[in-house]
Amino acid sequence: MARIALKVDVDTWRGTREGVPALVRLLSARRCGASFLFSLGPDHTGRAVLRVLRPGFIGKVARTSVVEHYGVRTLLHGVLLPGPDIGRREAATLRGVRDAGFEVGVHCWDHVRWQDGLLSKDGAWAEREMRRALDRHAELFGAPARVHGAAGWQFNAAAARAEAELRIEFASDTRGTHPFVPVADDGTILGPPQYPTTLPTLDELIGLDGLDAGNVDRHLLGLTEQIAQDQVYTLHAELEGQKLRPVLERLIAGWQAQGHSLVALGNLHEGTAHTVLPRHRIALGSVPGRSGLLAVQGKAWQPLAR
Repeated sequence: MARIALKVDVDTWRGTREGVPALVRLLSARRCGASFLFSLGPDHTGRAVLRVLRPGFIGKVARTSVVEHYGVRTLLHGVLLPGPDIGRREAATLRGVRDAGFEVGVHCWDHVRWQDGLLSKDGAWAEREMRRALDRHAELFGAPARVHGAAGWQFNAAAARAEAELRIEFASDTRGTHPFVPVADDGTILGPPQYPTTLPTLDELIGLDGLDAGNVDRHLLGLTEQIAQDQVYTLHAELEGQKLRPVLERLIAGWQAQGHSLVALGNLHEGTAHTVLPRHRIALGSVPGRSGLLAVQGKAWQPLAR
């Protein structure tokens, strides 16, 4: 059977203070590993209103009940309410995750700023934003972050170079099918190994093709029933840590019944320490059920024959 790495994206203040402790209790009780990737600066979720201009965004909001899952107050942060500093306010919560034995890492400094800004900025901007989050991580945990997972899977070559410059050891910034090393067109390595999200997320599935909170776990378990290759499943503190926690409970029970091990991203990385990973370009592409373009595992790179 396979290992399934549980990657927990924590986007908001509410998700940090409410969803994270609930997930720690659940995952600890079921003896699961997981990687918690934190947003460590201000919560400016309300500024995401600009995404209504993106194709498919309004439909996604309607399908996944954004107000129900995130709360009205969260959707006002950065617009009508000041954005709370998550790392400052929830320092004890964040350290509690590490103290419970889970892997911790960096999601971003300002989730909306990164998700909506990266692709229009240069490499210096990406490095500055990433450095702010890494400095906060070091301040909170007394150690540098080993792992990074980009907000909203917004990532590019410049961000990969920033990860290398800032000594990130491994990352999960992309969507794809298997671990790879990101490279430029000439084969030059850009950044650390990528362990892409391989399975669809709940907010990409619910509301489509008859799937809802009552049956979406059966769909996901169908995708993993016969697999032998390692997978990465991204969950959200705002979803599986709150209203959709029963879905996660059923998923965990189902995956364990299928014989899969639920681990942290670091466990996958350790398992490839003596493996030569394939080289792939980073591309922009779409993912069913999610609006906009995401960083995806591009074509495999092969040296030109001489």
